[in-house]
Amino acid sequence: MATVELRFSAQPEHVRTARLVAAAVARRAGVEEAVLDEVRLAVGEACSRAVGLHRSHGLTAPVRVVLNEEEKTFSIEVGDEVPGPPGGDETVPGMAAVLDPDADGEDEMGLAVISGLVDDVEVTSGESGGVIRMSWPTAGGADLP
Repeated sequence: MATVELRFSAQPEHVRTARLVAAAVARRAGVEEAVLDEVRLAVGEACSRAVGLHRSHGLTAPVRVVLNEEEKTFSIEVGDEVPGPPGGDETVPGMAAVLDPDADGEDEMGLAVISGLVDDVEVTSGESGGVIRMSWPTAGGADLP
């Protein structure tokens, strides 16, 4: 089980680097070639969303991207440091986050794109920031029941 962690300043030009790293690590982890474009697009959307949130809230903290290679899955977590609603952490499945009436339009659109690209997506938001967790089966895990 390997983990790669990437942190970058909240600048749009760094999103491309995150996409390239994610695709390279996903390929090495055994994600099917046909799915790599979805990985790139989903990571690009999640990172662009995090960059936009940081910039609109005046945060200088870096955007975090954690890539985990596990036995049967490959997962990516994109985290921001924008505080969510007070009162603790909240985890919502991908489509529920898209349908959140409190989300602004651009944020909602980015989550809709991610939910359309990734079957297994989870959005977490709390006082310390938010995380979008996405995962895909690897070649070794896709054949198992």
